[in-house]
Amino acid sequence: MAHSIARDTLGLTKPAEIDAPKITFAAKEIDVVEWKGDILAVGVTEKDMAKDDSSKFQNSILKKLDAKLGGLLSESSSEEDFTGKVGQSTVLRLPGLGSKRVGLIGLGQSVSTTADFRCLGESVAAAAKAAQAGDVAVVLASSDGLSDESKLTAASAVASGTVLGVYEDNRYKSESKKAAPLRSVDIIGLGTGPEFEKKLKYAEYLSSAVIFGKELVNSPANVLTPAVLAKEASEIASMYSDVLSANILNLEQCKELKMGSYLGVAAASANLPHFIHLSYKPPGGSAKIKLGLVGKGLTFDSGGYNIKTGPGCSIENMKFDMGGSAVVLGAAKAIGQIKPPGVEVHFIVAACENMISGTGMRPGDIVTASNGKTIEVNNTDAEGRLTLADALVYTCNQGVDKVIDLATLTGACIIALGTSVAGAFTPSDDLANEVMAAAQVSGEKIWRMPLEESYWEMMKSGVADMVNTGGRPGGAITAALFLKQFVDEKVQWMHIDIAGPVWNDKKRCATGFGVSTMVEWVLKNSS
Repeated sequence: MAHSIARDTLGLTKPAEIDAPKITFAAKEIDVVEWKGDILAVGVTEKDMAKDDSSKFQNSILKKLDAKLGGLLSESSSEEDFTGKVGQSTVLRLPGLGSKRVGLIGLGQSVSTTADFRCLGESVAAAAKAAQAGDVAVVLASSDGLSDESKLTAASAVASGTVLGVYEDNRYKSESKKAAPLRSVDIIGLGTGPEFEKKLKYAEYLSSAVIFGKELVNSPANVLTPAVLAKEASEIASMYSDVLSANILNLEQCKELKMGSYLGVAAASANLPHFIHLSYKPPGGSAKIKLGLVGKGLTFDSGGYNIKTGPGCSIENMKFDMGGSAVVLGAAKAIGQIKPPGVEVHFIVAACENMISGTGMRPGDIVTASNGKTIEVNNTDAEGRLTLADALVYTCNQGVDKVIDLATLTGACIIALGTSVAGAFTPSDDLANEVMAAAQVSGEKIWRMPLEESYWEMMKSGVADMVNTGGRPGGAITAALFLKQFVDEKVQWMHIDIAGPVWNDKKRCATGFGVSTMVEWVLKNSS
């Protein structure tokens, strides 16, 4: 094992300190024509844009606005060819209202899901940026069909979408763009009261956690080393020390726990491994259930001796191979702020790098995991599962009832589900239903995949208990079957492969995928 201090200043690069957006949200019931501010943003469906024989709006809110504007809204929207389709938006400066501008934002044929409302918030953020607006209001042209619960969800999703839409990660640019001046967003017509205030505060916590997760994934491997990732985790625990505590295991402590599988991956790097364990204990300390969240924490993955080569290998993006750990630590940040009762949560990351050196793990080596099982390493680029093996054993030893691991684990899952959908593997129907319900609320796309036990034949070794990869066919499934070998049979377990949705190729940055669903799942398990 090579020994050195974590080289978190390689290339003399340090991220600039940039504050996350600070936007005040309020739920209000006021007349839209009387609202005063910079932009009144109206979310409209294609149906809302329907007009009568006199070219007048039939929708009551649009009709009221148009009447106040002397028909200019109808006229201008026609000139702009605005029909309410998804992705359409237009901001008009029209005199006669309390607001300086009116924005029409297309919602398509209907709007009902969390993802729909989050997109509305992102569109509001884009309009506010373009107009350099400080005070904005959002109203749905039609909200009568929404249940009370849906209205709460809509308000929360619009708020989180707005914050995430305003935020830009400029920490590594020599000239950071000036932050958008958006200060306040009033959400009109969905309801008011303590429940809405609570839901908007929740959106604030969740947005800050997603941004934190994005920043971790966006950070390059020469800055975010295993040591720095451990430092970030410790700082979260310090910020919310009333409910969170940190235990960072060093190399020697991991050796004492016989984590040969994890340490085999870490052996080639000059940056030492750091095993991260954050514990959440609810206020009052009483918990009816214990949960585990395990995140793959490869701060860089070269592939090892099976080095990533050729088109599509994405070695230049392998800083995102710690995307699972970003979900886990982002969720820890949110849970530390929300403080749900009745649930204890253990957040686990086996952080390290997969590099190449004379001390590194070779193809054909046999490593021994902390539960005593031996693994023939037939591919050093199937390293994430080796680190997760010891992390899962450790997590089960904490006495958890349920555990979910999240990992950018296989290219095979991207081939199966594309870049927008994560794959979930579990033998537990109950846990699957819980997570799918949480994903429905969060608006993130997760699809349950088969855990085909017969495929385990591909994972058998002639000289050890198993190999670490079974080849190309069903690669995402055999990876999940591998992880299952390191989970206590009494513990409900799910593996979520987030290799596809962790990264947005078009924007060339992290998505923050997974944080929202994991927070929702924890809350569903709290009393």
